[in-house]
Amino acid sequence: MIRKKILLLGDFNVGKTSLIRRYVDNTFDDKYLTTIGVKISKTLCTIDEISCEMIIWDIEGATPSKEIPLHYYRGASGAIFVADVNRKETLENLEKHQAVFLAQNPDSSFVIAYNKSDLLLEKEKDTFTLEKYTFFTSAKEDINIETVFLALMEQIIQ
Repeated sequence: MIRKKILLLGDFNVGKTSLIRRYVDNTFDDKYLTTIGVKISKTLCTIDEISCEMIIWDIEGATPSKEIPLHYYRGASGAIFVADVNRKETLENLEKHQAVFLAQNPDSSFVIAYNKSDLLLEKEKDTFTLEKYTFFTSAKEDINIETVFLALMEQIIQ
C-alpha cells in the first residue's frame, strides 16, 4: 500500500473542510466551522489497481495577518488548492499559496478546486480558464469531489 500526505490549502472560508468531509465521510454541513491549526483525516482509494492511503491535512485558512507554518508543508506529496469562485480575492491568492507550497515541495503534484461552483450561473463559468488539473467543485452538491482527489493521487503515483 502506498501512503501519501495531501494538503488542502487556500484562504479561510473557501470550503477546504467541506471538501474533505464530503470526500471522506460523504457528508455536508453548511455551518461554518473555522479550522484551527490542522486536522488530519485518512481514507483509502485505488488507482490503477494500486491501493493508496491518503493522509489528508486540512490546514487552517491563510489570512493577510496569519501565515501557515512552513512545517505543515513538509513531506507532502501533493496539494489541492481551493478557492471560492464567488470571492475574487481567494482566486487571486491561489498563486501565492502555490508558490509557498512548491518552494517547500518542488517535486510535488497539485490540482486546483474552484469551489462553491453550485452558486455560479453557467455563463459565469465561461469566464474561468480550466486547465487539465483544474476543476469546478461543490461540496454541497457533491460536484467533482471524488474527481479532484483522485486526479491528484493519479498525478502523484505516475
